[in-house]
Amino acid sequence: MQAARQISAQNWTPAEIDQLRRRLLAEHGEAAKTGTDYIADVLKDNGYKVSLALQEEAEEQYEEEFEDLLHFKTLQDAEVSLMRLDELLRRFREHGERAAVERVLNVARLGKRRAEMIARNAKVEKQKRAEKEEIASWFRIWLETPDPFFDWLDLRKKSPEFQAKFPHFEDEEE
Repeated sequence: MQAARQISAQNWTPAEIDQLRRRLLAEHGEAAKTGTDYIADVLKDNGYKVSLALQEEAEEQYEEEFEDLLHFKTLQDAEVSLMRLDELLRRFREHGERAAVERVLNVARLGKRRAEMIARNAKVEKQKRAEKEEIASWFRIWLETPDPFFDWLDLRKKSPEFQAKFPHFEDEEE
């Protein structure tokens, strides 16, 4: 339960439960290997709010859409992931698919948390940590203001601060 408290999710969706499962595996190895359903049950038993029903429907209905969605090995990968998330968000909103919209947002929140976790990891090379910190801010800004995000991102990538911090970004885009 300590690992769950560290994540501090107010509502446990499949994305948060998967994050908890990964954290348990990282911290405790094979001894912590367990299924999502078991973790959800333990969370419920300990008074946490777990939302799986609508989420599971959305997952089953749009499984292909969500498959292999989060990539942020590089800044370019993160930008592509955000483009795909944005495309899904707009399409699901247009069709009134609230559970699928929530799933997109949860995937983005998970991406933000993963990037933040890597950015804080002292074992990771300094430049990679800086990239992950940048990526986490991209996810945060997209979650807060998806409509103007890509205009902002274009300006951000042209800023002197960004170019000084990530001088090889343009090389990687080609």
